[in-house]
Amino acid sequence: MLLLKILWKNAFRNKLRTSLTLLGIMIAILAFGLLRTVIGAWYAGVEASSASRLVTRNAISIIFPLPLSYRDKIRQVEGVKTVSYGTWFGGVYIEEKNFFPNFAVDPETFLDLYPEFVVSPREREAFLDDRKGFIAGRRLVQRFGWKIGDIVTLKGTIFFGNWDFVLRGIYRGREKSTDESQFIFHWNYLNEGLRKRMPYHPWVDQVGYYIIGVTRPEVGPAVAVRVDETFKNSLAETLTETEKAFQQGFVAMSGAIITAIQVVSLVVIVIILAVVANTMAMTTRERIGEYSILKTLGFGRRHIAGLIFGESFVITMLGCLLGMAATFPAAKLFSHTLGSYFPNFNVGAKTLYLDLGAAWVVAASAGIIPALRAIRIRIADGLRRIG
Repeated sequence: MLLLKILWKNAFRNKLRTSLTLLGIMIAILAFGLLRTVIGAWYAGVEASSASRLVTRNAISIIFPLPLSYRDKIRQVEGVKTVSYGTWFGGVYIEEKNFFPNFAVDPETFLDLYPEFVVSPREREAFLDDRKGFIAGRRLVQRFGWKIGDIVTLKGTIFFGNWDFVLRGIYRGREKSTDESQFIFHWNYLNEGLRKRMPYHPWVDQVGYYIIGVTRPEVGPAVAVRVDETFKNSLAETLTETEKAFQQGFVAMSGAIITAIQVVSLVVIVIILAVVANTMAMTTRERIGEYSILKTLGFGRRHIAGLIFGESFVITMLGCLLGMAATFPAAKLFSHTLGSYFPNFNVGAKTLYLDLGAAWVVAASAGIIPALRAIRIRIADGLRRIG
């Protein structure tokens, strides 16, 4: 307890310098934590993927459709339990900035395959019975202030025109990682609308992808091979992969951005190290005379080094804790502003551990050179600096 009291008093002997150092560390840790949270949010879809689900898309690219007739053939493949399908709609609400994920799906099989989307029985039935009905995530509903029964119009960017929907249900995520910002409606409503408005549209009676529920996760790879073999040499060959691999494919498209964020986060650590190292160097230079007196009183090298490293740890860890505390409100503000792009922007335990680990490395590294300098200086040379 006495040692901690000494370290604390030493750390705040020069209050202005220590306060500015703490501010610099806090801002740097805040930036580091937000950057690591962005990376975690980017991979949120991958982490939330189920091992019991496969995704089948066009082998050329997901922007090309697949015939609706594939559904029955996929059902006959050994190991397949449930088959659903969907199409990315790409609509916007009122204006372009109001972007959020919106899909046309086969509603009943979709909800069966995604039990993490929790909807009350009454709202589920209302959604299934209304061809124009849709369900939306809790966060999306809160964002726009929608209520059950509201008519919501989306402006199509792929399927042009205005499309009216009725809110029949609000789902919540069973897990914290579940995306609660999606807009899900009937594929039949989209298909019928295309038949009336654009009967020769290439997406009539076509779907964007199939979602396959397998009997057991371990049979997934074999089922994927069988499905692709079924449609080999057809006009629309397929590529079937696990849901996790499918999500990783989208993340891989942003690989350069993620790499840049990771590099910047490392640069932030270097900045923290420079700030703390500068503070410790100035502190040690001012106290060389004091350390020489301690040596004359019989204190050894490890005692001197302990004082320097201890002060470095007190300053760095305090700044780190302040930065970690500031990360939560900053992440909440960030999520509110860019929630449509990062629906699961939550500060995870891994990010906090990385903050503490980075602070520990910085504290240890910043104290090395000052400690060596204080240990190696001769008592006579140090005493000359007093006054």
